Amino acid sequence: MVAFSARRLAIGLITAVSCAYTAIALLYLLQGPLYGALAVLAILAVVITHHVNLRAGLRGERPPRYPLTLVLQAVVTYLPDPLLPGGMSAVNAPLLAGTLLVSLPLRLATPLVAVMMLYEGVALGLLSHFPPVIVCFYLVTVPTTGAMTYAMVRFARVTAELEQARAELAEAAVLKERLRISRDLHDGLGRSLTAIALKGDLAARLVERDPGSARTEVEELAQVAREAAHDVRQVARGFRAMSLTGEVHRAVALLESSGVGVQAHLADVALPRRSEEALAWGVREAVTNVLRHSRATVCTISTSPHDGTLRLEIANDGTPPVPDTAGTGGGGLTSLAERAAQAGGSCTAAPTGAGGFVLTMEVALEGARDGAMDGAA
Repeated sequence: MVAFSARRLAIGLITAVSCAYTAIALLYLLQGPLYGALAVLAILAVVITHHVNLRAGLRGERPPRYPLTLVLQAVVTYLPDPLLPGGMSAVNAPLLAGTLLVSLPLRLATPLVAVMMLYEGVALGLLSHFPPVIVCFYLVTVPTTGAMTYAMVRFARVTAELEQARAELAEAAVLKERLRISRDLHDGLGRSLTAIALKGDLAARLVERDPGSARTEVEELAQVAREAAHDVRQVARGFRAMSLTGEVHRAVALLESSGVGVQAHLADVALPRRSEEALAWGVREAVTNVLRHSRATVCTISTSPHDGTLRLEIANDGTPPVPDTAGTGGGGLTSLAERAAQAGGSCTAAPTGAGGFVLTMEVALEGARDGAMDGAA
């Protein structure tokens, strides 16, 4: 809508200028019918070619049969000079100057406009014997009218480009939001659904021989389900405030309830918000992979500062049965790599020499980098 209004404004002003010069040219009617007829034909030819060239310029395109249309406008601008007294080209030259500035690169159009001014100075001052004031007036109209025409066309085109860029940014923002929701749902609900499945299976096995324990597992299952519902609501609202310590505590409880021994050692280091959330997501994804894809009996979770970064290592003794599932090709680990990069770090995952598997994630400790990333986002 804004681009359309700018284009209409440009068309209106350019048309008004063309009409003004047409009215000046029609003064030749006062000098006789022959001169008047020639002037009308000349100005019509100029206006038509001017309209064809600038209409294409407003769209950011070349007119059909370009550069023939540009040459034709130049011809009809200067051809009437030998036939009509008083320098007819002085009326048409400002329109041609606008077409040249719009249609040609400025490094070529500017010297041509200067040549046009020189010609008009000679034609009007020496050949037609116009007063100096009139000569100066016509000389000034060539660059000023041309510059005005160029500015209006550029204004309309830049406005259209900005409108298109804004539409593309809006589309990119929608895509980014979809990716965020997809990533958060994958990373967040993966652990919760895995825990629900494990606790449901365990409760089913215990329901006959140990009803009390089965009831406890069902209660914990219900709690995990409520947490999952809460996570979905937070994802929908775009708010995912996560704590590394809280996520580690939940991971320990979940792994131990699944029969996996856990050792957790967290360094007492203050973290920027983005870095802490990235590590919390790392713990959640790693624990989900341990429960889904490995036969681990022991898992260690540790953090340690290292050269301006904080390193998170989550290792277990159960190599995944399907390497691609826990390797770098997995969607969850790809998501972790993106989160780590946004926090100024990196993420890797690979089997260990002892037949286990380790996920390593590093994030920046500096809060300034986190703030810069927030501003860039």
